[in-house]
Amino acid sequence: MENEQQSLFAAVDALLEEAAAQDPLPHPDERKRLREAAGLSQDQIAKALSVRRETVTSWETGRTAPRPPKRAAYARLLEGLATLHPINAVNAPKPPAPTVNAVNAAPTPAGSGAEPQFREGAGRGTAPQGPTPTQAPTPAPAAPTPKPAPTVNGVNAVNAKRPTPLEGNGPLVVLDGTGHAHAAGGLVLDHPTTTLPALIAWALGPDADLRSPRLHRNGKDGDPLLILTAAATEALGLPLVLEDRRALRLPDNHPTLKQLAKGKWQLTRRGFGPWPRIYRPATPTTGRQCVQLAVLPWGALDPRAWGEDTAELPAPELAELLTTYAARVLPPRGSTAVTGLELMTALRPPTRAARNPQTNTWESAPVAGSLVRPVDPAPPEAPDEHPVVAALYPRAHQRTPDQVLDEEAYDWIRDPELLSDAECTRTHAVGIDVNMAFAAAANRLVVGLGPAVHAPRPRFDPKTPGCWLADLSALDLDPRLPSPFTPHGRRPTGPAWYATPTLAYALELGHPVEPAEAWLRPDNGPYLDAWYTRLRDAYVATMADLGVTPALSEPGFLTAMAALPSGNKQVLSAIKSTVKGGIGKLRERPQGAGYRHGEPWPALERPTWRPDIRAAVISTARVNMHRKMLKIARAAGEYPIAVLSDCAVYLSDGPSPLDFLPHTPEGKPLPGGFRLGVSPGMVKHEGTQSLLWAVQMLDEGLNPARHIKGHDAAADGE
Repeated sequence: MENEQQSLFAAVDALLEEAAAQDPLPHPDERKRLREAAGLSQDQIAKALSVRRETVTSWETGRTAPRPPKRAAYARLLEGLATLHPINAVNAPKPPAPTVNAVNAAPTPAGSGAEPQFREGAGRGTAPQGPTPTQAPTPAPAAPTPKPAPTVNGVNAVNAKRPTPLEGNGPLVVLDGTGHAHAAGGLVLDHPTTTLPALIAWALGPDADLRSPRLHRNGKDGDPLLILTAAATEALGLPLVLEDRRALRLPDNHPTLKQLAKGKWQLTRRGFGPWPRIYRPATPTTGRQCVQLAVLPWGALDPRAWGEDTAELPAPELAELLTTYAARVLPPRGSTAVTGLELMTALRPPTRAARNPQTNTWESAPVAGSLVRPVDPAPPEAPDEHPVVAALYPRAHQRTPDQVLDEEAYDWIRDPELLSDAECTRTHAVGIDVNMAFAAAANRLVVGLGPAVHAPRPRFDPKTPGCWLADLSALDLDPRLPSPFTPHGRRPTGPAWYATPTLAYALELGHPVEPAEAWLRPDNGPYLDAWYTRLRDAYVATMADLGVTPALSEPGFLTAMAALPSGNKQVLSAIKSTVKGGIGKLRERPQGAGYRHGEPWPALERPTWRPDIRAAVISTARVNMHRKMLKIARAAGEYPIAVLSDCAVYLSDGPSPLDFLPHTPEGKPLPGGFRLGVSPGMVKHEGTQSLLWAVQMLDEGLNPARHIKGHDAAADGE
């Protein structure tokens, strides 16, 4: 018996020794937090450790644990990331907020089901961008003590439930011109109405308590946003109409600008226009002092993005609407296109504070995976106005496909002569539209982070972002489908420049790819992943508000979409416009009458001026469309008659997409084809017209996809 017990003890001791020898790993949730804090993707970690991405997913969810020798390397990585990104008061897990009644404070009651969209961050008046080079980082400030709820005429103003838990009084207020500022949830604040400098001082102070925490630990807190209605604009001594319709800004001699200058406030280079940003330079003692205004009568809310009459909504409704957008996307910082670009930087800031071990001082260091500095485009990627192109070609020169990268969205119609007899017996033309097509294309897309490197006679690598000169004219494709290699859908006629996703698809189709030269970006990564995720979540949450959820069946989805309220989709419209506008801003062209061809323009100074990234996203979206159309053509013999960007029109025996979209024998959507649903990348019903209408459009050389709704899709910004 004693020998048996000693044997058992020896076995247990061996297990303990083996356990002690294992490299310690943090909790799975902490593993994920550390990776995301460093801006790393699961693909990057998988590549470094020579494992599959799914393996890293399993490690971060706790389904599996790494084994030696991977475990030691993974533990070393996490230990290093924990040193760079320790848990602090900003990113530590927060306990559920206590239930507070409407008499004492405005937060949403715990357990109300509202999704958290703002987390705790540095208070107003602290330097939000990390420690300065001359001072060590300071501890996060303690949470402020609750203060009495704001009142109007002595009556408690917090009389409505907040739709989402906000930090402070939220990121923005709408001024109605009577001295009242309206925030989300029915909250009304009193504010000074004497001068604009007094209003700015109030917005930055504790009475307003307007806060918008950073989206990345190395980013910066958002600035208070003041929305000026027409009445508030007049009350502050501003005109209702800007006289300078070209520059859209106040003249330099306006009394308001003199007031700001006297108070030592400054304006950004764009001046005092519909979206002025007013600031004082940050110092170690005052921190960041900046306020954003949106002047509604000057067209701050573009109806093409926000819908008609949004700017005319009552102040409480407008505050609710804009706060929802701010909570799910970002507080508006200009047009939705500008906000889309700003969101990229907010989610992946270029720099962080790092201690120099030699001088023991804090310095600015790059953030891995971010766009850190402006880079010149490769000559094929640059627009005609760019100095790189002006140095190569005279102004009147029209660049040919072998001189310029032309990755644009589809605008294609089928030759009416190619309509089959069977297709001519159909009764309807039905359009389907891909949800958030450009956002879906950005998901897990590897793009260049640094400058391009020229490579003569390179070997094609589908994992390296860049542009390649290749000849795809020999690939024979069905003329009933648009070519995946050109935006006009016609077959290439010779060598042309292509982004990596386009050439990778040619390889997928079995075409030998032998580039003559290339401009490649060896420094690369999934820069847009976080951007896609936030906009996807915003879109899905907003659709759920409208009664459309991912759990719906295909018939249920079509029914819910048909019942969408026409007057309650402003946030949805703005989110979609943020996606397309943000991608478009990556290649912003010069603006203004004073610009001269070949000169640099201000947008080139941004790290986010990246036409190569725009080309990669559009290339991927176009390839995704073609892959699905080809799958349906091969499986069911269905071919589109027109494609416009993310909309395809098919002929059908019935008015519904279910009348032509193929399904498996089990009734499931065809794998790899178009699938009805609310998620980005899935499709919705765009519109239905008669067969005769569609054929007439084709005969006239017009694109039915542009008018399938019954009007010009371009008028909706689609």
